[in-house]
Amino acid sequence: MKLYRSLTLALVLLVSSSAHAKQFKAGFASQEITPQKATPMWGYGARHAALSTGVRDSLFVKVVVIDVESEKLAIVGLDLGRSPTDAMMARIRTSIKDTSNVGLVLISGSHTHHGPVIELLDEPGKGKDAFDDAVAYSKELEFKIIQTINAAAANARPAKIGWGTKSVAMNRNRHSKIEPKPVDTELGVIRLDASDGKPIAMIVNYAAHPTMMDASDLRFSAEWPGAMMKAVEQQVDTPCVFMQGASGDLSTSTTEETRGVDAFGKAMAVNVIETAAAITTKVPDRPRLKGAEDIFEFPTRMAFNNPLTQAIFSTAFFPELASASMSDDLLKNSIRPRITTVLINQELALVGGSGEFFCDHAIRLKQRSRAAETFFFGYCNGHHMYFPTIEAAAEGGYGADSSVSWVSLGAGEEMMDQALLQIYKMLGKFTFERNLQP
Repeated sequence: MKLYRSLTLALVLLVSSSAHAKQFKAGFASQEITPQKATPMWGYGARHAALSTGVRDSLFVKVVVIDVESEKLAIVGLDLGRSPTDAMMARIRTSIKDTSNVGLVLISGSHTHHGPVIELLDEPGKGKDAFDDAVAYSKELEFKIIQTINAAAANARPAKIGWGTKSVAMNRNRHSKIEPKPVDTELGVIRLDASDGKPIAMIVNYAAHPTMMDASDLRFSAEWPGAMMKAVEQQVDTPCVFMQGASGDLSTSTTEETRGVDAFGKAMAVNVIETAAAITTKVPDRPRLKGAEDIFEFPTRMAFNNPLTQAIFSTAFFPELASASMSDDLLKNSIRPRITTVLINQELALVGGSGEFFCDHAIRLKQRSRAAETFFFGYCNGHHMYFPTIEAAAEGGYGADSSVSWVSLGAGEEMMDQALLQIYKMLGKFTFERNLQP
């Protein structure tokens, strides 16, 4: 069946060459975002509307802003189950563009299942009155994300950049029964240092579900990524930002020594520090920043305009959350996910997808990319549920069936192809075609 896509919007932000040498800058800022009141918790439907009972460890928003002359990119890591809603994303973009001229964003949730629900709205039946504290939290969260991005932009100073990778076998494929099971074991680390060598921040990219804590534990927690970042920051005195990968079908893989959130996080931190230590940062010869965002429109696999479907989701989660999540697009049986593609200094490609992508999507993208290095960020700039590969959907099972994978089959592949096209365009690989344009 022909894949339906009626809309592809590309916003391409280019830093053109100029006579003067451009300066590469970077800044960091962070802020705590732990709810101060009891709110419903995100991630496990069986909890329904059960309220949080305390805090195991604090939640944070951490931001790196990369600044190349008039173009700026914000890389934002959230200790939350997902990134902001589409409406929140629109307001965040407008605000940071107006205040700090940040035109590109990659905002990812770590996907901890011990964070708060952020989808509830100040509308009857969608959160108002029943969950006013959760509604208030979402508004406060949006403000804090904006505030922290602006602070990171204001902190930008001349910087050096470098990156490295390491294969770390601390994840496993929880879905496939076909051997060999796909697993993306790549740990990616980006280091940003000031021109005098002092650390600004490091960005860590790895794919594994932060679901080590039991669903019955109703305390807020940043889970293993939080434990990893804490250990890194304590040992090397460098701010650490975590960007989740394509972990739709990947869970943690533990041993006796790495069982539990803290032990796993500390073990991962050892690998992060080792990888970071091998990186040599440098001032880019020709600082450049390019970005593109593609918004797609696909049909849904379920009929969301059917009252029975809505009733099922109200029962599976809780009525206010189900109602708040039913966007105008979903009620028209349409879904609009996005892919954001960034190329830094013609070398480092960053691709963010707005959902839970299965790992083979990222593996294949990285294999096909001709950038010096390519990292994939999941749960990025929105959240449109699971994106299994075609093969995984054919296997069925959790994450691959229509109850949680709402987008039409093959959507993930089409989105990855578009990201690849954008990378090649930014690398200047299609100049002949461009020169033929009238």
